[in-house]
Amino acid sequence: MNAWKDFGDLRPVPPIEAYASECRAELERESRFFPASDFDGLDVPPRQWLVHELVPSGTVTLLGGDGGTGKSLVALQLASAVATGRAWLSRGVKDGAALYISAEDDQDELHRRVADVAQAEGVALAELHGLTLRSLAGEDALLAMLDGRSGALSATALFKEVDERVQVEKPALVVLDTLADLFPGNENDRAQARQFVGLLRGLAIRHQCAVVLLAHPSLSGISSGAGTSGSTGWNNSVRSRLYLERVVRDGYEPNADARVLSTKKANYGRTGGEINLTWRDGVFVADPPETMLDRVSGSIKAERVFLKLLDALTAQGRYVSANPGPTYAPAMFASHPDVEGCTKLALKGAMNALFGREMIEVAMHGKGQKARSHLARKGADHAQ
Repeated sequence: MNAWKDFGDLRPVPPIEAYASECRAELERESRFFPASDFDGLDVPPRQWLVHELVPSGTVTLLGGDGGTGKSLVALQLASAVATGRAWLSRGVKDGAALYISAEDDQDELHRRVADVAQAEGVALAELHGLTLRSLAGEDALLAMLDGRSGALSATALFKEVDERVQVEKPALVVLDTLADLFPGNENDRAQARQFVGLLRGLAIRHQCAVVLLAHPSLSGISSGAGTSGSTGWNNSVRSRLYLERVVRDGYEPNADARVLSTKKANYGRTGGEINLTWRDGVFVADPPETMLDRVSGSIKAERVFLKLLDALTAQGRYVSANPGPTYAPAMFASHPDVEGCTKLALKGAMNALFGREMIEVAMHGKGQKARSHLARKGADHAQ
């Protein structure tokens, strides 16, 4: 009988054998302290990237995105690009082997997606021999175990299986899809978040590969556009964080196939970068960069549409305003069926440009206490 079972959380000191084992482990730990002067005369090692300034090697990148945005597909395209040595979203990648582990998609779905990627790239599936897939759908996919008493995480048999596979294949990239299936703890617990990222970083460092961990944002992360979820420990622990989201303007999604991949955190590069994407034939492709001619053409179109809608609404007696509010011109025009795809932001720019060239002005309609201001073409007859 355990003499301590009636004492609640009180426990004796660990058994002497376990205590001695811990002491031996501490004594065997090799000291790694060294003076910075040891670097003198050595070449500074260059930063290693899987994708320059987006996905660093030797550490963990968090790729977030709401369900259905396509982050799994974007990550699979990255793995395929690494395995074939081709570009990813028009960006060069470090070629090598790649390991893609999915806890969400079964083998048939992975087959369909890889076939779409191969067809879009114009390669045969036989050329993807450098890409290793593993479906954990329907299995226990946890990479760590949680000690409920101490809150400590430890590697599972599955993690060790992954570690051994990485040791054999030496991939340049390991993709883990997704955090919710692989992590056993509370996403709001900072200590647990840091431990889990530390476990994955150890894998990346030991094998000098990039680890990309996919994750779903919280509702607040979606609404704010930050793309975060749970504790700040996730964002703080990774060295790179990317976020894939739909393109929504004023609550409206003008193109259901459009996405933006943005850099939310980059310890080794520049944040704030964006890649505009469009889903086409089963994969995402990068939109061509906007040229000066495109910007000029877009501005001319926005101004033309602005004046067209201003004339149309004024003729109907529906006055619009240059000031934010219920009759704000850019907002009213953006929701008009004849807006020709122009966004509220583009129409706002058009309005400012038209004011600058004195093509529009603030006029008055009504008399006395009923007099109100409205937006009108310069020199138009405002008598009412």
